[in-house]
Amino acid sequence: MQGNFITGINYWPARKAMYWWKAFDAAEVDRDFASLSSCHLHTVRVFLLWEDFQPRPDEISKTSLDNLLITADLAAAHNLDLMPTFFCGHMSGVNWIPDWALQSEEKPQRFPVYSQGKLHMRSIRNFYHDPEIQQAQVLQIEKICSALRGHPAVTTYDLGNESSNCCIPNDREAGRKWLNIMSNAILDSHPGSAVTLGMHAEDLEEDRRLWPQDASCYCSFLSIHGYPFYLSWVDKDDVYLLPFLGIITSWLGGGRPVLFQEFGWPNEPAQTGPKSKQEAVKTPLWSEEQVNDLYHRSLSLLHAAGTIGALGWCFADYHPQLYGKPPLQENAHERYFGLTRWDGSIKPALVTLGSWTGKPSLPFEVPSWLANEDPDRFYEDPVGNLRRLFKLYKKEITGQGEEL
Repeated sequence: MQGNFITGINYWPARKAMYWWKAFDAAEVDRDFASLSSCHLHTVRVFLLWEDFQPRPDEISKTSLDNLLITADLAAAHNLDLMPTFFCGHMSGVNWIPDWALQSEEKPQRFPVYSQGKLHMRSIRNFYHDPEIQQAQVLQIEKICSALRGHPAVTTYDLGNESSNCCIPNDREAGRKWLNIMSNAILDSHPGSAVTLGMHAEDLEEDRRLWPQDASCYCSFLSIHGYPFYLSWVDKDDVYLLPFLGIITSWLGGGRPVLFQEFGWPNEPAQTGPKSKQEAVKTPLWSEEQVNDLYHRSLSLLHAAGTIGALGWCFADYHPQLYGKPPLQENAHERYFGLTRWDGSIKPALVTLGSWTGKPSLPFEVPSWLANEDPDRFYEDPVGNLRRLFKLYKKEITGQGEEL
């Protein structure tokens, strides 16, 4: 998959966040896409919030589908590619799941579920094993891909955003079977399109029974997300984590191309005001200048590592009117990841990201520090292997004179 290095953004509007599809405003999207185009970005990843697009297992919302088509038209008008993400799903510390895909009982779990206007702890039905849920997922794919088939802005679909935070297959065979069914549904409904799966660092830290080795059998390219401040074994601003995760993902996937689909750092809010208890953040906050520097260094390393592109997280800081709603009330740092401010003004890091658009991508080559490693044994001790291999990677890179 040789070509130009892809730059892009993960998109929710500043004043809507995850409530976008319920309050869709085409003029807002038009303004936002114009800003991205002015900074020369290439790709916009959007998320099809499951409840909004599929209120019942046998029904796809005509309103949401029409708004997705408008979004695709606006992307094309601004020379942007659109990457729709199905079954969303996990987002910013909350699982957004339709009521019909939930079990009745509540039990303690890592992430709360948002459904029908409120947070709760109902369990998610495991779509890797539930035929009814899979049938509904295929219906969503068929309806959306058929509607977008031939659209100039849409050539790639994502099968989920960090789906292992919602549920995990009982075994790898179930994960492979699910990937086979879903990827075939996409290709049948939109022939010639590309398929990926939004995996994240925790899919490498733990055996969640859907490996890059499995995804590579059904995906046109692999996608990985990485945030050093969420991981215990790296420094919170270590930019070397990103290319390392990209290299490991491609290596595990048999050399499949890798898009670094999410990265970023939350910054100190530009609009200051009285602090409240709700504003206590779970991670450090960096200045806009620091974030810009981190983006510059990350992009240089990602390009050199042979990834096919990078998508920043995320488009905008969210408007304060959303701070009292999920997920921003519970996860205050999620308010401040934007490459634009909530008033629409552009931050330096967005310009830096766009400056990489069109650079020729480099081929992926298995580095020497992986030459004697067995990818099929990686998950025998995933975190131990990541720690060990990361030290080898950094020793090689910094020994070549790369800036720390």
